[in-house]
Amino acid sequence: MSAIIEDVTARKILNSRGNLTIEVDITTINGFGTASAPSGASTGKAEAVPFPDGGVEGAVRKVEELIAPELIGLYADEQKEIDTLLRELDGTENFQNIGGNTAYAVSLAAADAAASSYDLPLFQYLGGTLACELPFPLGNVVGGGKHALGKSTDIQEFLVLPVGAPSFSAAVEANAMIHRRLKILLKKIDPGFTGGKGDEGAWAPNVSNDQALEAVSTACKEVSDEVGFECRAGLDVAASSLWNPEKQCYVYTRDALTRDTGEQIDYILDLIEKYDLVYVEDPLHEDDFEGFKELTQKSRDCLICGDDLFVTNVKRLSQGIEKGSGNAIIIKMNQVGTLTETWEATRLAKENNYVPVVSHRSGETAAVHIAHLAVGFKAPIIKTGVVGGERIAKLNELIRIEEILGDKAQMATLKI
Repeated sequence: MSAIIEDVTARKILNSRGNLTIEVDITTINGFGTASAPSGASTGKAEAVPFPDGGVEGAVRKVEELIAPELIGLYADEQKEIDTLLRELDGTENFQNIGGNTAYAVSLAAADAAASSYDLPLFQYLGGTLACELPFPLGNVVGGGKHALGKSTDIQEFLVLPVGAPSFSAAVEANAMIHRRLKILLKKIDPGFTGGKGDEGAWAPNVSNDQALEAVSTACKEVSDEVGFECRAGLDVAASSLWNPEKQCYVYTRDALTRDTGEQIDYILDLIEKYDLVYVEDPLHEDDFEGFKELTQKSRDCLICGDDLFVTNVKRLSQGIEKGSGNAIIIKMNQVGTLTETWEATRLAKENNYVPVVSHRSGETAAVHIAHLAVGFKAPIIKTGVVGGERIAKLNELIRIEEILGDKAQMATLKI
């Protein structure tokens, strides 16, 4: 009885870019839950439609007039029933009518309210008493592409992953040290660098891809020596934004060159070997399952991760598994809309030895739910930035979770 939904409300709020998004509150007899939807700048074409006709205002109306009357009286802990209802109310495959962000906010608010009703933290409600593994934080430290303006890098994100960290707290501190160290290193490469940052708090200097990688690699080595455990570099190429379908090539504007698929694969393999990369996300465009397969087969000791390729979608992930395309998947709940479908994609990934990487979006809110999803889903990696209030909120929440777990807390097993 304690989890019976009594009230559902929605409102417009701002995300980290200052753009409008939706926030939903769900009140039960003994609990309260709230969730707000993030948004991405680099999005896959197979993602759920973010908002219905009418934008965020239209989404709020959908909650008030269509969704709320159907939810009141249901049990917040009947997650699958709620998520199935959202699908039925929408009636399309990609949430065109109510919006994927609307579904996200309602679905996650229901889980939050259910956890509150049972007086449990969300990670424990989702994962049970065995949810005691902390993810390794994957952080964006230099940014370009759609996440920055001006003469930034063609590659969208230069990342760091403290793979040897003994605790989450130590891992977060190491990432922050690398971020600070990079400001000094980048200033030497780009004397005009004034400390400008992109959407996710990563530095946005006027440097080439190779110069950025040299700097990140150097910072990782220096900080690794200081903290006593290994930190490695990674990339999010966001290759769909570089792909020219008419010319069938990847266009690197800053470097003034193009690469066909074979050349792109060779280029990424060279970067993996030269800089000992631990992680490469979206190295090829969103429909190139064969290219992902070839790259995965030829790379060693590196996670080849699909974001636009899979969009947290079971059908697309199944296609990738069948072909052997990649060995990791970005998990972004608002790509697919509901918590149930997000868990199904995560479970399928784990069953087939694909590493699930629970991820933020470039346009974030201060909500901390993905920190709980990472622990509750037992995901080995969380991608949620290094600095910036909306990023730090998730990292600090994981520090708190580590404290709540106490002696039971341990770092996840990361197989690369």
